[in-house]
Amino acid sequence: MSKFFVKENQINNDKIHILGEDVNHIANVLRMKKEDEVQICNQETGENYITKIISFSKDEIECEIVKKIIETVESNVDITLFQGIPKFDKMELIIQKNTEVGVKKIVPVLMERTVVKLDEKTANKKIERWQKISEVASKQSGRDIIPKIEIPTNIKKICENINEYDIVLVAYENEEDNTLKTELQKIKRTDNLKIAIIIGPEGGIDKKEILQLKEVGARTITLGQRILRTETASIVVISNIIYELEM
Repeated sequence: MSKFFVKENQINNDKIHILGEDVNHIANVLRMKKEDEVQICNQETGENYITKIISFSKDEIECEIVKKIIETVESNVDITLFQGIPKFDKMELIIQKNTEVGVKKIVPVLMERTVVKLDEKTANKKIERWQKISEVASKQSGRDIIPKIEIPTNIKKICENINEYDIVLVAYENEEDNTLKTELQKIKRTDNLKIAIIIGPEGGIDKKEILQLKEVGARTITLGQRILRTETASIVVISNIIYELEM
């Protein structure tokens, strides 16, 4: 069954109003008709409904709630990915795949070895596109939320806000002893566990930045004997965390 996201104000008692480009997709791509069922998710609360289409117009589709879905597909582990901005369109792949895996939020990071330079105008355009990629991936994978793509940040700001997380793990190619497996074995399984993952761009994370992160409590980890590409590392880390800690 197709799934679509709506805002809180599009839900009115037992009716839900679908707006925007989803109208065209439902009517002209999926060729759905009255009485067809559609799954709709409140993107602000994560609540899901099975609905039935009751009317079409050019700009709106009205659906009637048939039942509320109690189960959730979301993980109990709240993971934020701080991703050093890579070159070309690699960020798009990173956002798409980590959304499918289960990340809750993605924050692009400008690091010492970041090649890409973003001014405010360029950054806003990128974020708009990246957010759309997150939305499409959420629909495709049946998520109950759309991971938010934040405005770009830097290591200093991450350090200032590090206490927001229960644990902060940094994938670092020069770490030889401390593994992801070792860190996961230390974590007690609990609801609402907030974990931050920091991944560098193509050139990795500068030693000065690593020292800054360690000073405020972040833990460096090795991902094994092979050096992974930046677009691969986050998928490996987040997949293993959710597999190990999801209840």
